[in-house]
Amino acid sequence: MPHEVRAVVAAKKGAPVEVQTIVVPDPGPGEALVAVQACGVCHTDLHYRDGAVTDDFPFLLGHEAAGTIEAVGEGVTGLSPGDYVVLAWRAPCGGCRSCRRGRPWYCFDSRTAGRPMTLLDGTPLTNALGIGAFAEKTLVAAGQAVKVDPAARPEAAALIGCGVMAGYGAAVNTGRVGRGDSVAVIGCGGVGNAAIAGACLNGAMKVIAVDIDDRKLDQAERFGATHTVNSRGTDPVEAVRALTDGHGVDIAIDAVGRPETFRQAFSMRDHAGLLVQVGVPTPDSTVELPLLDVFSRGGAIKSSWYGDCLPSRDFPFLIDQYLYGLLDLGGFVTETIALDQVEEAFAKMHRGEVLRSVVVL
Repeated sequence: MPHEVRAVVAAKKGAPVEVQTIVVPDPGPGEALVAVQACGVCHTDLHYRDGAVTDDFPFLLGHEAAGTIEAVGEGVTGLSPGDYVVLAWRAPCGGCRSCRRGRPWYCFDSRTAGRPMTLLDGTPLTNALGIGAFAEKTLVAAGQAVKVDPAARPEAAALIGCGVMAGYGAAVNTGRVGRGDSVAVIGCGGVGNAAIAGACLNGAMKVIAVDIDDRKLDQAERFGATHTVNSRGTDPVEAVRALTDGHGVDIAIDAVGRPETFRQAFSMRDHAGLLVQVGVPTPDSTVELPLLDVFSRGGAIKSSWYGDCLPSRDFPFLIDQYLYGLLDLGGFVTETIALDQVEEAFAKMHRGEVLRSVVVL
C-alpha cells in the first residue's frame, strides 16, 4: 500500500521550497523503504532548487540522511526492518567496467530506486542525488542503505551520507594524506572541515585552513587545523608558503570549486605536490593554467567524487570513529530544524552562518 508522507519539494526553479504531501510506494524488488530520522541540509540541495544541477522539476530534496528500514522488497538480502542505516547516493552496481576492475567508487551505473515517488496528483518527483530524504519516508535501492551502529545519534550519523564523507574521503581516499604530510584546505564549510579532520586523523603534521571568514577559521581549529589563513586580505599562496618554509604543501584541497581557489591550490603545492578538487564548480566555470607550470611543477591534479568512497566500507568505519571519540561529527551540527524550516536553512547557509542545519523527524 502506498504511503502518504510530508516532504520538502522544489516545485520550480528558484522558488522557495514547500512542504507537501507526497506518495511513496512500497518497495519493489531490490528496494528498501526507509523511515527517515534525520537529514542534513547540503549545498547540493540548494543547487537543485536553483536549477543548477538539472531542470527536471519538481524535485524531492534531501540526500544526507539516516533512518531505519521499514520494509524491503523481493530479493533483498542483508537488510531487515528495524536496521539503522545511513543513505548513500552512490551504490556500486558490481557489474560495470569500473566495478569489474576493482574500482567501485567510480561506478558508472550506481543503483537507485526503480519507481518514482510522486505528488498527490501523480506527478513524478526527481529525487535529489537519487535519494530524496527531506521526507518522513523515502524509497531507495537496497544498496543505498548502509547499516551502521545504532548508537550513533541520527543528526550526526546523517552527515556521513554526503558532506563529511566527501571531505574526509578527499583527504584520506583521494589525497592519501599520511604521517608527516603538510596539507592546505581552501574553504572551511562542512566539506572542508571534514577534510581537515580526515587529514589530522591520518597523521598530517601541518594542516592549514584557508577561508575568508574568521568564524569558519575558528571552527576549522576545532577540527584540528594547526594554522589558519584569512585570504580576504592576504595572499593565501604566499601565506601557505611562509608556513611551510617557502616550499608549499604536499596536498592542497580545494573545497570551494571556484577558478580562483583552484589556481590558488595549484600554486600552493610543494614540488610534485597533489591538488585535490572536491568543491563542486558551476557549469560555466573554467580555469586556465600555464602548461609549462603544469609540466614543471609535477605532481598531480585529481578530482574527488564523493570522497572516492565505498559506502559499505567507509560509512561504518566513520561511525565507529565518531563513537570512539575520534571524529567530532556532532561539531558539524549547528542546529536541528523541522521540515518547514529548510528554506530558512538555505538562507543561513548562503550567509555562512551554519556548518550544517539538520532536519530531525
